[in-house]
Amino acid sequence: MQDAEQEETPADEVPADEAPAEEAQAGEAQAGEAQAGEAPAAEADAAGATDAGAGQASEQEVASESDAPAGGLEAALDPGEESAIEELIGAEEVLDRARGVLEWAEANLWSIDVAIQGVVLIAALVPAAIFGPQLKKLIQQQIAPRAPYGPLKRAASALAVIATPIALFIVLQASVVALGTAGRGSALVEAGVSLLSAWIVIRLVTLVIRSKFWSQVAFYIAWPIAALDAFGLLDNVIDQLEALSVPLGENDAGEPVSFSALDFIRTLITFGVLFWLASGVNRFLQGRLSEVEELTPSLRTLVFKILDVLMPAIAFLLALQIVGFNLATLTIFGGAIGLGIGLGLQRTISNFFAGFTLIADKSIKPGDVIAVDDTFGWVTQMNARYVSVRTRDGTAHLIPNDKFIEDGVVNWSHADKTVRLHAPFGVSYDTADLRAVKAAAEEVAAGASPRVLETPKPVCNLMGFGDSSVDFDLRFWIDDPRNGLSNVKSDVMLALWDRLAEMGVEIPFPQRDLHIKSAPDAFLEQAAEARPNGPAVGE
Repeated sequence: MQDAEQEETPADEVPADEAPAEEAQAGEAQAGEAQAGEAPAAEADAAGATDAGAGQASEQEVASESDAPAGGLEAALDPGEESAIEELIGAEEVLDRARGVLEWAEANLWSIDVAIQGVVLIAALVPAAIFGPQLKKLIQQQIAPRAPYGPLKRAASALAVIATPIALFIVLQASVVALGTAGRGSALVEAGVSLLSAWIVIRLVTLVIRSKFWSQVAFYIAWPIAALDAFGLLDNVIDQLEALSVPLGENDAGEPVSFSALDFIRTLITFGVLFWLASGVNRFLQGRLSEVEELTPSLRTLVFKILDVLMPAIAFLLALQIVGFNLATLTIFGGAIGLGIGLGLQRTISNFFAGFTLIADKSIKPGDVIAVDDTFGWVTQMNARYVSVRTRDGTAHLIPNDKFIEDGVVNWSHADKTVRLHAPFGVSYDTADLRAVKAAAEEVAAGASPRVLETPKPVCNLMGFGDSSVDFDLRFWIDDPRNGLSNVKSDVMLALWDRLAEMGVEIPFPQRDLHIKSAPDAFLEQAAEARPNGPAVGE
């Protein structure tokens, strides 16, 4: 049995000491056959192929015997197959990325040049801290006093504020030159110089402009872009933004059309710049139109509203055209936009068009004195969504445009600012000469306040015989309702009170006579005690 097993042992498992001898013998035999020329070349090739196949078969058998799993548990734990959790997490991909990061760090960070540059960056803070205050003093004493007022003056003051970062920039720039002269790398220092220069420019612009909006734009947009560019990552970010796109169909030539995230950012930036320019043009046009005296206030306001809507719309369309967006694709979103306007923006759109209606029909205009519910004042502004009404208290009431159309409005100066006020009063029935009271009231109203107009003249009418008095209504006219109504009415009524008191005319107050037909005796006795000198109660 042992001899049989030895015969079946593959050629690869021959002992190490026997293999060289056998190989030497095989070499000598092959050399002898080649010299004698007894075996044809074809037979030699066939024999070699047969021996190779036998050897491969023997290797597969041995591998299958040695690697054969003992059971199902060993097959489940076979490292050659990935589990479901590993496939979900992507362990191999994470490990590959980690190896790549480590290799990059070993090749780029763990070097003498990087260490030297780190020391240079830290050491540059010392001369910057020393020479920064000196540079600030130089700017404040020599440059700022000589700068003219305006942007140049603000720029000089801004340079004094950032004097220390400027000194640090100079030191780092000199360090880059020194490292290049010494034959050392300076990529890290150059990145620091790029970041610092971007910060200096952004800070300088924000200090000169003094605009909160542009300061935020510079901080959240310009600074990240400068940081990415300094580290060489800007191109990769742009490629990723280009890859993130939404297909929009095909153009006339049959080519696919898409809208990427980079196109969206470009549209926002372009629209921001164009909107800023459109706002400047709009302000310029409105300023010139305000100087045209031939335009009525209502027409001027209507033109202003049209410009407020037209200029941003033009800026938006130009921005889409500049970034290469096909306007024909906007029809895809037409239905969704229309549905959103119809449901979510119904009240806003109603106020928007109601504002145009109010201006077009001239129902109200800036400067009109109006009364809406309990609000009385004059119109100061007519905006796209609301009308600003300033009251006599100094408060501004912002009333939606559609309220004027739905609920109505009292316009005291719609066609004519001359309005009539009423001052009702009553006199006692004991007054003998009612005509004298009427004439006195008209005379008093004419001279009570300079705001009361002489033409039309004040008029006092007898309105009726009331329960307690003879009722009169004094009517007079004013032409400045914007200055208030209650104040002039108060002046007239105070003057009327004085005149009636001089005439001895009594202004009665409501009185009632109470007749008691029956009451308890105790109540009658108490009433009699309370009025000892008067008639008995019930008599």
